[in-house]
Amino acid sequence: MKTIRRLIYREVLGSVSFVAAGFLALFFFFDFVDELPDVGRRGGAYGLTQALTYVLLLVPSHLYELIPIAVLIGTIFVMARLAQSSEYTILRTSGLGPWRAMRTLLLLGAVFTVVTFAVGDYLAPVADRTAQLLKARFQGNISIGQTGAWLKERRGDHTITVNVGALRADGTLESIRIFEADRSGALVSATQAEQARFAPEGWTLASVQQRVFGTSAQGVPVVRNQQHASLHWPTDLSPEMVTVALLKPERMRTLDLFQYIRHLEANAQNTQRYEIEFWRKVFYPLSCLVMVVMALPFAYLHFRSGSITGFVFAGVLIGISFFLLNNVFGYIGNLRNWWPWLTAAAPGLIYSLLSLAAFGWLVLRR
Repeated sequence: MKTIRRLIYREVLGSVSFVAAGFLALFFFFDFVDELPDVGRRGGAYGLTQALTYVLLLVPSHLYELIPIAVLIGTIFVMARLAQSSEYTILRTSGLGPWRAMRTLLLLGAVFTVVTFAVGDYLAPVADRTAQLLKARFQGNISIGQTGAWLKERRGDHTITVNVGALRADGTLESIRIFEADRSGALVSATQAEQARFAPEGWTLASVQQRVFGTSAQGVPVVRNQQHASLHWPTDLSPEMVTVALLKPERMRTLDLFQYIRHLEANAQNTQRYEIEFWRKVFYPLSCLVMVVMALPFAYLHFRSGSITGFVFAGVLIGISFFLLNNVFGYIGNLRNWWPWLTAAAPGLIYSLLSLAAFGWLVLRR
């Protein structure tokens, strides 16, 4: 059996690597074409070298999205080719039964699962953040529209609302607005700062204008205006939380998303979108197991000469449909307020049932 496993693993790994490389080359070309209009702008600082570097840094994110699809297409191609050349028939007569074949592919799928998790949780977030900061260095700051990013935290019975306008490439925050309200919702203070930097146990604000609202001894509302060249503002808002608000949540690490969800829950904010993304990052690597099971029935089909191309094309369509369904369920679940874990797991469960049904019909019954 070691020889059989070695044969299958070598063929599948080579085929999956080839498919993934082909897709990555295609995405690299499209991303580079999209960057060409920006080359030479802003004084020519953003040139071809910077554009190529930026596109290369996007490769890990594309790889994370493509691994399950590449696993499906590559495994289907190997299984269909072995069936077409009657090699799989020989393997079956050598003792490779359906359940043993499934265990063999599931073990390989577990390896792809670990690789997908490692790429999506460690390599892709770092590369994507570096890419965004690289582009911001040459083309401007990272911002979200005209309103910036809004964050919220509680301090005792007071509520703090923070607006961050943009994030520089060196980690400096720009256009900071901080609003503090008491238990009844009355505004206690309003602070504006041109810049802010992360410091131990808080932020260091620069060029600060602060208005403190209160009442005099006679009960008359009083506003005190204060100006500071520099001011330390204690807060629990970490760089990871600000990054989650400014960058795409699907590009963040699972642990960072979990901590940000807990922060939102502690401040009575809606967490639906981030919970869906958190569970998607948990379940998405497991889709590699679904893909190898879905590819196994192709080894039990009877192929004519040239018909293998049609089945590989069917694998491409199945992989694309899984990717689209995964995104559609995320949007619908966010709009309809579905359970986040069920929204994230539903595409994998649907394709698992389809793959097991195909396995039972083509392999066990026939």
